[in-house]
Amino acid sequence: MVYIQFLIILSVGLLMTIKPDVIWTIKESWKSNDATEPSDRYILITRIGGVLLIILSLIIVIAYQFI
Repeated sequence: MVYIQFLIILSVGLLMTIKPDVIWTIKESWKSNDATEPSDRYILITRIGGVLLIILSLIIVIAYQFI
C-alpha cells in the first residue's frame, strides 16, 4: 500500500515539475474566459510544489523501511 502511495505522489510531483501547464489546464483554465496560458508565477509555484511532492514521496518510502 505504501508503494502505491509512493508511486501516486511521485508521478503527480513529476507531472507538476515537468509539465505545470497540464496541471493548469486541469485545475485553472475553466475559471477564466480568456485564459490562454498560465502565468510565470503559477508555473514557478507549481514546480516548487512538484519538487516538494517528490521529496515527500522519497521520505515516505525511506520512513517505511524503518518501521
